[in-house]
Amino acid sequence: MYAVREEVEVLKEQIKELIERNSLLERENALLKSLSNNDQLSQLSAQQANPSSTSQAQTGMAQPPQPAQPPQQPNVSSA
Repeated sequence: MYAVREEVEVLKEQIKELIERNSLLERENALLKSLSNNDQLSQLSAQQANPSSTSQAQTGMAQPPQPAQPPQQPNVSSA
């Protein structure tokens, strides 16, 4: 019985986090919509209607990330 209560608490916390995340994403979506023009919105709608062409377009434009190079350390010899 204790394990069930503990699981319920964990799930309640996850639900709370998901509600907050959803709210944040809805605000971000509203902001992006307000900043875009009608042509961009129609293009987005067309891409959502045909997801196979969208993934191909994104793959063609995506560039692989460059590997991070460690900072160069000066050669200092102890005397």
